[in-house]
Amino acid sequence: MNYKIVRLNTAAKKEIEHSVLIIYTGGTLGMAYDDDGALVPFNFGKILEKIPNLNNLNISITVISFPEPIDSSNINLNHWVDMSYIIYENYDTYDGFVVLHGTDTMAYSASMLSYMLKGLNKPVIFTGAQLPISAMRSDARENLMTSLEIAISKANGKPIVPEVCIFFNHLLLRGNRAKKVQSVHFDAFESENYPPLAESGIVIDYNYASIRPYEEGKKLRCLNKLDNSVMVLKLFPGITAQVIEHCLNMKGLKGVVLETYGSGNSPSESWFIKAMEAAVDRGILILNVSQCNGGRVIQGRYQTSMDLKRVGVLSGADITTEAAVTKMMFLLANESDETEIKRKLMMPLAGEMSVLNQ
Repeated sequence: MNYKIVRLNTAAKKEIEHSVLIIYTGGTLGMAYDDDGALVPFNFGKILEKIPNLNNLNISITVISFPEPIDSSNINLNHWVDMSYIIYENYDTYDGFVVLHGTDTMAYSASMLSYMLKGLNKPVIFTGAQLPISAMRSDARENLMTSLEIAISKANGKPIVPEVCIFFNHLLLRGNRAKKVQSVHFDAFESENYPPLAESGIVIDYNYASIRPYEEGKKLRCLNKLDNSVMVLKLFPGITAQVIEHCLNMKGLKGVVLETYGSGNSPSESWFIKAMEAAVDRGILILNVSQCNGGRVIQGRYQTSMDLKRVGVLSGADITTEAAVTKMMFLLANESDETEIKRKLMMPLAGEMSVLNQ
């Protein structure tokens, strides 16, 4: 891929203290209005004109842009491979990484990279904006400035946040715990089942107890094999046997993220349970996640979920749909043993879920 590369030195008159690689994939943050009022990709070579406060960070910045900005609705497996490869190839050169990404699928991308970048010990901060960087009231400047500061922040010489995160509207969230919940307000993301890793105000207040600790001696590996033979099946009142059977019998299907009600409940009609059991018997993985933003799946709490557990549907605990579907894609490609895939689906790989005895 022919990436576009821009190098900036915000410490031209001082000794450089830190370095950050920005990966621009697309999205609102990197857009600007042209003379005709149309949105066009922003020239990152002129970013210091738009955000002069960058000079205060005393860092060198390299921007690697995808050849053509991608609307995040079009993000696919190849783009995840590209993002992870760029970070892997440049890992030793930079203190941290900032990924500029459209908001619609940011939580999916952050979740997937948390699995692909095994042994990560540096910050990878996803951010974006609800308004273009050239707009008067844009949230782009604050989101980008704070993401850069987090990417270079260290304590005792070690990165404070050595994991994949999303920073948006003053909150730093674990990437595989976040989901988009707003399309018109600046607080676009939330993490109902895991506390924020930091909150920015006059200072950045880090929640050290919730941040994955730095692991001395870890070597980064980029696991870039993915398998998208999966689907998300959301239950709703009145769903028919024909719909369920059509979905579960699709050719090549290997895994299903089943969005159930509440704490993992589903219809208790015999046709539904038999369809689930038949799919499991054919080797299809079914992971039960809740449609609720907060809370967790507890299979067996109510009779309506006890049968799912009995026929071999797996509990997704408090994982988000975004983290669940990307995890399934990742494990299907990187594990060959079905028992091991099932075991890992129900345990945390990168802090994406918490597991209680159930």
